This record gives sequence, structure tokens and C-alpha cells, in this order.
Amino acid sequence: MKSAKKKGGKPSKAEKERLQKELEEQRLKEQEEARLAAEQENQERLEREQKEEEERQRLELKDRERREDELNELHLILEENQKAVNTWEALSKEKAEWDRYMICDGSPDPAVQPEINAFISLWKEDPTVQIQTVLQQCALALRLTEELELLLNEETDSSVAQVYQDTLLSLHHLIHDKIHLATEEILKWTKSCTDIETGNMQTVVQDDNVTLCLWANLNKNPRFKGYHFTEVGLGFELPKQLAVSDIAVRILHTRYDHLSHLSYWAELQNKSPLKEALEQDTILTETPKALDSEEIQKEGEVRESLQQKEDDLQSLKSDGKKSVLSVHSAKSERKSSSLKQGEEVEGHSESIMAFGGGADEADPTPAVVEPVADSAEVHIVDLRQYTPLGGVYYFDVFHLPPQAYTVNGWEIRQILDTGLQVFQYPPEESQADDPVLEKQDESKTHSTTPVGVTIALPESVVFLVEPQIARWDPEGQHWRTDGITEISYNGEEHIISFKMESFYAFTLLQETHINMPFQSWELRPLGENSAMLTITASLTEVSITISGNQCKLQMDQAPELTSILDKWMSFPSLKTAMRRSGVSIFINEYSDKYVAVSTKDPLIEHAVYEQMALLSSAFAFSWSQWNSQCGQEHLVFQACKQLEAGPVPDRDLSLYLLGAQRSQQLKMVESSTEFSPELAEGTEFHSTLLHMLRDTMSPEGRDRVNHVHHLFVETVRGLLFSTRVLTFS
Repeated sequence: MKSAKKKGGKPSKAEKERLQKELEEQRLKEQEEARLAAEQENQERLEREQKEEEERQRLELKDRERREDELNELHLILEENQKAVNTWEALSKEKAEWDRYMICDGSPDPAVQPEINAFISLWKEDPTVQIQTVLQQCALALRLTEELELLLNEETDSSVAQVYQDTLLSLHHLIHDKIHLATEEILKWTKSCTDIETGNMQTVVQDDNVTLCLWANLNKNPRFKGYHFTEVGLGFELPKQLAVSDIAVRILHTRYDHLSHLSYWAELQNKSPLKEALEQDTILTETPKALDSEEIQKEGEVRESLQQKEDDLQSLKSDGKKSVLSVHSAKSERKSSSLKQGEEVEGHSESIMAFGGGADEADPTPAVVEPVADSAEVHIVDLRQYTPLGGVYYFDVFHLPPQAYTVNGWEIRQILDTGLQVFQYPPEESQADDPVLEKQDESKTHSTTPVGVTIALPESVVFLVEPQIARWDPEGQHWRTDGITEISYNGEEHIISFKMESFYAFTLLQETHINMPFQSWELRPLGENSAMLTITASLTEVSITISGNQCKLQMDQAPELTSILDKWMSFPSLKTAMRRSGVSIFINEYSDKYVAVSTKDPLIEHAVYEQMALLSSAFAFSWSQWNSQCGQEHLVFQACKQLEAGPVPDRDLSLYLLGAQRSQQLKMVESSTEFSPELAEGTEFHSTLLHMLRDTMSPEGRDRVNHVHHLFVETVRGLLFSTRVLTFS
């Protein structure tokens, strides 16, 4: 019994020791095997990394050896294209001058100062006041102003540009004065044009440039509320004190805008030395290049000087002499919600802080910029942030001119040499000595009610959101948003109504950068010297087809743009037409102040656009989400070769990383979980995008790129540089 119990009981001490020894030996064996495996894996890794490093060094050495040749070849190609473009532009300019000379229709050449001065003098003395004749004369003057604007934009001599500017202003004033005289002539004969139903006179005269609506109060009905010119979608409402007055109301809609440029001009003339200093410092800091110690020291001295000027500006703010913005964040100046004119000063100050902000430099979050609460200028429209669309509406009230009456067969009319007189509304406060009258006048002034306006939105303009209203301040020479109340917008019928405290010229505003940042973009070839750029913006999708040096706009659900949709025109003409129509996808020098963007080195970006233009007839390019995560000194986009028109398959696109010194194809794909700059297998480094993509070209693709037309390249380059899709997407 005892031996049986021993056999089926616990293992003996010797057995335990033996089992323990076997386990220990097994553990040591496994550890040794794991160590050997780790050593082998580490050795293989080191050998692999060494090979990769050797291969990388070989590729880098190869890239350095051919770098000069690649850069020289690219420079030669770009230089030859630019020479060809310059030659074509010079010939086109000569042809345009000759065609202008051969018109021989009696119209002056605005580039010849004696001719345009003689035209202005003769027209000023012309006694013609019949409205149709005046509108024809104004149409000619408007064509001359457009020519002058082109000359002004191209002129580099400041003295000549000043002459063009003065001539332009003279023509603008003369056009308005002539319409004013024609208005007076119509109002002199209101009684002969009385409407039987209303007892008043109402008329509409229009052409392609102007719509003139006139209403004369002959009935003086105290129950009169307003009138609507149904045929042109314009209407007004009058308070009772005007309904019984001897007045005439005019709504003059000019499809051109001769007021906004006065705001730019006034701002330019009123620019303070501090603004100029800040702008210069901002320009110096725009391109993020390393500065040597001497440059840093100079920059510090400039900043100290600017800081002193800013301290002086702060003292002006405390005295209430000038209004500026309050900056709550120095991280970025990408966007501002202020409408005030003084915004430029703080915008440049903020730029200086942003570039010196260290870790905050890459933060794309827009700065919070708010106007000073008690500022008198917070309602001034910033024309860098907002764009007037649809022209200008001049809303005026006049004293009705003396009417003719007949006595014994004779027509008698009182002749006044004062011209058409503006009716003061609200009435000015009485300056009489009688305190009772002063009290009555004061009570009357405080009780004045606003005047109402209703307009149908212009048919040639796309308003992506509800438009804003701004009135013209003739004293300050700028647009303002105050004094406008009870705004009501009917999006289905495209009608907006509002009230103003007085009669003003007004316009419709839309945010200039409302379509930015872009959601995505794609540039794909359609054939030889033909391509299409498609931009999916914040609110719309825009496609522009390029063929040679001509462009064509395509958009879905945009019936307002029938005048420019699917119409071939030069890129500058299309750019102007799109901006005037409210579909602007083009950036300006201030755009990065109002849009949160991924800041890129502008020199690298510009160089990439030039090479994309050279390749655009054989390669498709597209946006990449990784472009915003590769740093300021690099760009990332997708590309693939494509010789036939049609959609670009996602599987064919590869990622490319471009910098100032090197371009490469990436191993990662667009759907990768994290960014990696690892070089794609079987590819090499190149100093230019052109040579990198040329490695993958077929003979047909090489032939197409080698024979691409210089005007097509220039048009694509201009389109890319005007949209800056690599920064504003």
C-alpha cells in the first residue's frame, strides 16, 4: 500500500530538479535562438540600410553631377519660350496700334494726349442734352475709358501713368455730368408726360451700359408709398414728408463702377509712412530664407524703429485721432473679418509677428481680428476683402425743375442757371434764432423716416451667398455699410430690399475670397496644346479649357453667365469677365491675409508652375492632401502621364515631392496613413520636375512636350499662377 501511494503521489525532489533543469535549459536555448535571430535581423537591417544609404548616396551623387546640366536645359527652354512670347506680344501690340489707327471713325486715340484732350473739351462744350444722343456719346467715352485702363495697367512710367489717371478721372466725371444734364432735360417736360393712372410722371431709358429710372411727383398724394419700375426690377419707397413735396426721384444703374477706384486712389494718397515701412518689412519677410548675422542685426534695427512708430500710433489711438484694429492673435494674418480701412496697418504688423513667431509659424489657424468697439471707421468697406458687383446704383432726389405753362398761346418757362438741384433729405437742422422754430425743426429731424429701395439682382452676376449693401461716402471717398437697415433678401426671386437714412449711391458686395480655400483641383490634357483646369472651390466647381492662347469657362447651374460661358477669349479677358461676374477664383497680393493657406516658398511654387505648364499637354496633375503636411519648403501633388482626353484614374496617379534642390517620386500613396519622404523604388532624384517626369515619358509624350506651343505654355502658366492651387487648396 505504501509503495502504491508513493507511485501515485507527488514527484520526488530529484524529478523536480530534473524538470527544473530541463525547463531552464529550454529557456536558455530559446533565449539564445532569439538572440541569434535578433542579431541576424539586426545585421540584415544594417546591411539593408547600408545598401539603401549607398544607393541613396549614389543617386544623390548622380543628381549632383547632372544638376547643372538639367538646370541649364530648363533655363534654356523657359528662356526660349519667353522670347517667343515677348515677340508675339510685341507684334500683337503693333497690330493693335495699327488697327486702332485705321479705325478712322472719328474717335480719339486715348494714348495720344492731344486727341483725347480735344475730345474731352469738345464734348464738354457740346450743348446736346437729348438722352439717347447722350447715351451714345457715353458709350463711346466708356470704350475710351476701357482703353485707358489697359494703357494704365501696362504703363511703367509713373509720370505717364499719372496723365492717364487724370484723363480717366476727367472722362468719368464728364460721363456722369452729361447724364445729369440729360436727366434735367427730361424733368423739365414732366407735365407733358404725365401718366393718366397715377397722375405722376415715370419713365425708363436704358442701353447696354445704363438704366435710367425717373419719377416726378406731380400728384403729391399724401397716401403715396412708392413706385416699382417693373420692366427693370427697380423700385423705391418714400416717407410722407417726401410724398407731398415737389420732387423727382432718380435711380440710375450704371453697369460700370466709376466710384471704387476713387477709394483705392484716396487710400494710396493717404497712405502713412508707417504703412509703407510695414509693407516694406513684410516684403522682406515674405520669402523664408536664412539671414546672416548682419542681416538679422539690420532687421532688428528696423523692427525697433517700427516699434517706436507703433508706439506713436498707440498714442494717436488713445486720443481718438485714428482707428486701428485690435489683434488678439499673432499666429497668422490669413483672414480678417473687418471692413475698416485702417486694417492694412495692423495686417502688416501681424505679418511681422507671424514670421518671427517660431513654433507658431506653421499654424494655419487664422488670426482673430476685431475692430475697436468705439471706432468711427469700422463700417468702411475693405475693397481687398470685398468686391462690388453689378455696377453702381445712384439713388437721388431732386427739386422738380420749373415746368412750362401756356398763356395766350405762349409757352412760358422760368429759366434757372443753377441746374438740377438736390433736395435735402433729411432736412438740415434750422439755424434760425427762434428757439421755438429750432425745437420744431429738431423734432422734425429726429422723426424723419428712412427711404426704401427694392432691386432685382443683376442678371449678369452670380451671387454665391446673400449680397451685402454698401453706400458711397463722397466726403471720405469710400464705401460704407452703416446707415442701411431692414435688409430683406429673397433668394428664389433674386430680389433684395432695404432702407437708407438718406439718398445715396449704393452697390452690392460679395466677399472676394468666398470661394477659397479650394477643396481640390485637377489639370489634365485634352490633346496637343490643349488642357483643362478644374477647381472645386468652396461653393462652386469651375472648369477652364485652354486651347492655344484661348480659354473657355464651363460651369453647371450658372444661367447668369450666358455672356461668358462656353465663349473663347484670351485669358486676361476671361479673368476680368469672371471677376466682374462674381465667380472669381483668382488670388491677389492680399489674398493670404484673408484665407487660411498652407504657406509655401513663392520661388519654389512659381518654378513648379512653369514646369507644369511645359508638361501640361502630356501629363495630368492633381491636388494631394499631403501638400499641407510637407512643410513650407516643399510641395506635394499627384501626377501621371496621359495623352488622351478623359478622366484620370486614381490608380495611375503617383505622389511627387518637390523642393528647391531636388524633386522625387514618393513610395507612399495618397491613401497612406502618414507622410513619408521615402523614394519610390526604381526612381531617381532630379533637380527639376521636367527631367523627373521625362524619365517616364513615351516617345509620343516626349515629342508632344518638345513641340508644345509657347502661347499655350504661357496661358497655362498664367492660369496656374493666378489661382496658385498649390497654396490655396
